[in-house]
Amino acid sequence: MPKKTAQNNYFYAVGRRKSSVATVKLFLSEGANTVNGRPVDKYFGQSTLQLDLARPFSGLKSKHSFTARLSGGGINGQKEALILALSRAVQKTDPALTSVLRGAGLLTVDSRVRQKRMVGTGGKARRQKQSPKR
Repeated sequence: MPKKTAQNNYFYAVGRRKSSVATVKLFLSEGANTVNGRPVDKYFGQSTLQLDLARPFSGLKSKHSFTARLSGGGINGQKEALILALSRAVQKTDPALTSVLRGAGLLTVDSRVRQKRMVGTGGKARRQKQSPKR
C-alpha cells in the first residue's frame, strides 16, 4: 500500500542482513537516490555496488527514486539489506513482478548471522582449548 504524504506517494519497505537494517521510501517520480542523506555513489563509492542496486529496478518501465536509511553492520551487509528493501518496495508497486524478483533471488532473505562467542573458548566462537597430550 502506498503511504500518502503531503507531497508524494511512496512505498515503504524494510530489509535486513546480518546486523544491518535498511528502510527505504520508493518514490514514483524521478529524482536523486540518497542513502543516509548522501548520494548513492558517494555513500558506496564503487561502481559494482551500484550495478547491484540497479537489479531490483530491471523489470520496471517507469522511473523511480528512493531515499534509504541504513544502520548497523558493514558496507556489504548494508548493501544486501538495501537490495532486499528495494526489492520489497518494487514488489509493492506492482505485485505482478513478484515472480521476476523471486526468480532473480532478490526476495530471498539470507538469515545467516555471525556466531556469537562462547564462554571458555578463548574469545572466539569455535575455538576450543587444546587438549593435553598425556
